[in-house]
Amino acid sequence: MDQFPVFLKLQGQPCLVVGGGDVGLRKARLLHKAGARLTIVSPELSAAMREFVLQQGLVHVAACYESSQLQGMRLVFAATDDADVNRRVFEDCEARGILVNAVDQPAICRFITPSIVDRSPVIIAASTGGAVPVLARHLRARLETLVPASYGDLARIAGEFRAEVKEKLPDTTARRLFWDALLSGPFAERAMNGQADAARALVREAIAAADAQSLTRGEVFLVGAGPGDPDLLTFRALRLMQMADVVLYDNLVSDAVLDLVRRDADRLYVGKKRADHAVPQEDLNLTLVRLAREGKKVLRLKGGDPFIFGRGGEEIETLAEHGIPFQVVPGITSAAGASCYAGIPLTHRDYAQGVTFVTGHRREGEDTLDWARLTNPHETLVVYMGIMQAPRIAQELMAHGRRADTPVAVVEKATTPQQRVHTGTLATLGELIAGAGIKPPALVIIGDVVKLHDKLAWYRNNAP
Repeated sequence: MDQFPVFLKLQGQPCLVVGGGDVGLRKARLLHKAGARLTIVSPELSAAMREFVLQQGLVHVAACYESSQLQGMRLVFAATDDADVNRRVFEDCEARGILVNAVDQPAICRFITPSIVDRSPVIIAASTGGAVPVLARHLRARLETLVPASYGDLARIAGEFRAEVKEKLPDTTARRLFWDALLSGPFAERAMNGQADAARALVREAIAAADAQSLTRGEVFLVGAGPGDPDLLTFRALRLMQMADVVLYDNLVSDAVLDLVRRDADRLYVGKKRADHAVPQEDLNLTLVRLAREGKKVLRLKGGDPFIFGRGGEEIETLAEHGIPFQVVPGITSAAGASCYAGIPLTHRDYAQGVTFVTGHRREGEDTLDWARLTNPHETLVVYMGIMQAPRIAQELMAHGRRADTPVAVVEKATTPQQRVHTGTLATLGELIAGAGIKPPALVIIGDVVKLHDKLAWYRNNAP
């Protein structure tokens, strides 16, 4: 995060705009709307600025900028057309610890003015850190269409009951869950449809029925995080990720996905790599039970889909044995994500009429797959967690009748910006992995559908 976003309370606070032109006017209007006590410094004012100053009764100092004008100021805009003057304003403010922005000169700004969507008291701000202001305006335009003006009504009505809810539910977690439930139900619809009285009645009913013990009852959310691209998460996954008190995540959950978890949630890494388990599975299962019994909303975030080689079944079996309520949210499994992003359809009328998923990682003491069943040339084979065992897998498949020239693809870090796709044949699979230095997480796709990679991947990356 290049900058720290904050919202400033400027009601009644002395603020200064140096510059009397159109740029200064834009900043003056924003500060005035925020309730600032505003002074404009400029030898001359544009017609529009002069009218604004007179209408709003602002202080105008008809003089060139002097550092003494900064006395007592909380926030300053340097908005002249003279870069040297703007730099002097910046340096003088820096020396006095005053927040300063030199308009359109990001190198001498202590803060950035974002593009603003005003649904007061709801305020949404978008910024590119001064790098591409036009992009921030594009984002604002999209947000304007996505966030109805009635969100302000919703926030005002809910705000009327904040003190009452706090008194009824002193526990912060209980209050958060109360509002989560209320804002997801008919109250929000009534408030945003202009039915203020009906909305208030629903809040009063909810407060009367609120019970801290039931609100803070522990629960586990077993959520599939998909193969890496956060855009592939389901809406339900995102909603539960924002409700969590603690998140247990594994090695296959990308940083981009983890960033979408509720920021205040505690994070516990429980990942598994070959011969390196941060937390043994049995201990992990019991940890979920313990945290839920402590009254926490526990997010178990798993790469891909929880029920496809994710041991999710073992985890919820333990939860069920201990009477812990849980929800399971499916995710896009790695095979689906990797194949789509690599331009390799897992089934195709001309190449494969079926697909089989297997794992190269077996229970301790188990070392074999049903090789004879995996040699059908008209079926795609996808191997999860098979990079270390790939040479032996290739040998066994060829020994049981699969063609040595069967096309193969190895997809690294599927669906992420770091994705790489390596293609070869079954006979060269081991050499391919060693030569390219491929490390997990990676998926192996075996079958004639791999022939489509060059054509379809090119189109996916170059289509208009």
